[in-house]
Amino acid sequence: MSIVSEDPHSPCFEIKSADLSLVALLLKTTDVTEVTRALADQLAESPGFFDQDPVVIDISALTLLEDETIDFKGLIVALHEHALVPLAIKGASGRLLDLAKGHGLVDASDARIRRSMPMAEAAPTQAPVVEPVAPAPTYSSAMRIDKSLRSGQQIYAKGRDLIVMGMVNAGAEVIADGHIHVYGTLRGKAIAGARGNTQAQIFAQVMEPELISIAGVYRTSENPLPKDVLGQPAQVSLQSGPDGDKLLITPLKN
Repeated sequence: MSIVSEDPHSPCFEIKSADLSLVALLLKTTDVTEVTRALADQLAESPGFFDQDPVVIDISALTLLEDETIDFKGLIVALHEHALVPLAIKGASGRLLDLAKGHGLVDASDARIRRSMPMAEAAPTQAPVVEPVAPAPTYSSAMRIDKSLRSGQQIYAKGRDLIVMGMVNAGAEVIADGHIHVYGTLRGKAIAGARGNTQAQIFAQVMEPELISIAGVYRTSENPLPKDVLGQPAQVSLQSGPDGDKLLITPLKN
């Protein structure tokens, strides 16, 4: 779609359709203090993960009483503190929608949000969930790390793949918006497709992870890997089915 200024002597603007990559904050409580605390706890492990990313606040999952409200002002302040930029509201109507609009949020009731199904054995605490809305972007050249990572170290390849030429020790964490390649033993956490790329994969020469995750779907060491992939060269991909998404771990073929 394109709207062009009709005056041929004054082509001062064009209005065109555009795609914008968003993340969604799926609220499970109206207690903004609790949400703020959970956000701080969750993002403390990944400082700088968000870089002025636009957000749609999704309240579709909430069951609200007729006179119940949401402290949008406090929530917006909390999101800004974590480098998130709230732009829109989803799931609101009537008085709540008017309240949200009063705080500068636009109505995004038609936004399509992909909801994934985490592994049941590793259910998270009741924290706000941040999920992608738009398709993943095109990635630039991969980030390459030419050393092993110690416990407590964290590497994030924003907008690209991550290649680690050494070991990812237990307690270390590697995150990428694209694929993750570990040319050594993966004993720590590997989070690929961090901003919703469901096509991202994880590859390791020795697969012994504490946690693996793709586009928000994860599996922890509490659920041991099958013998044909544990300690072996293996790859992890995301498989979609009628019951949601799940991780598929398969041996790497020579």
